[in-house]
Amino acid sequence: MEEIRLQKFLANAGIASRRKCEELISNGKVKVNGEVVKELGTKINPNLDEVIYNGKKVETNNEKIYILLNKPIGYVTTAKDQFNRNSVLDLVKIKERIVPVGRLDMYTSGALILTNDGDFVNKVIHPSKKIDKTYIVTIKGEITKEEINNLEEGVIIDEYKTKPAKVKIIKQDKEKKQTRIAITIHEGRNRQIRKMCKSIGKKVLALHRTQIGNINVKDLEIGKWRYLSIDEINSFNKN
Repeated sequence: MEEIRLQKFLANAGIASRRKCEELISNGKVKVNGEVVKELGTKINPNLDEVIYNGKKVETNNEKIYILLNKPIGYVTTAKDQFNRNSVLDLVKIKERIVPVGRLDMYTSGALILTNDGDFVNKVIHPSKKIDKTYIVTIKGEITKEEINNLEEGVIIDEYKTKPAKVKIIKQDKEKKQTRIAITIHEGRNRQIRKMCKSIGKKVLALHRTQIGNINVKDLEIGKWRYLSIDEINSFNKN
């Protein structure tokens, strides 16, 4: 087998996304042949070199796993949590080591992909791929046409202007003083939807991601998961 970069080897083994694996290497969390390695340019031969992470030998699994979870509220999208909160991995109990593709915050429910394919993770989360993600957002009060236009054209969050979005009103409940809207974006910044709504003075009461690319959770109960089909996996290769 040809030599490959250490971070790619770790990602392919399902340790984490490639970006996160780069952090693990830089922080001295990985050993190659008994020596701590911090250089991101390090290459290894998976057939000859021994890679240790977290005290255990890292081995690649040739069988790639792709799972869609309809995440409930109250679960974090990390493999380990310093506060011992419930993790999405508690819901998907399989023998293979898998990682979430991107993140949903603890109080957001909905579509979340998990896999042990590091290249796939990079493909889905990289901004250049422009993979749409649709969220159903319940906000307090009504929303004006001008506010919708602002969201669609881009708003300033964290000193950054968001890319154009698609926004549609689903329902306005005047009695409860709530509005439900659908927002489609292809970015994945931290708590982006919540921050976008805050920028126009709207408080988010509930947030649910319904779709990633062509994949949705409309027929999947909250807390349940299923394997992606070949067609669903290949749909990301078209982007």
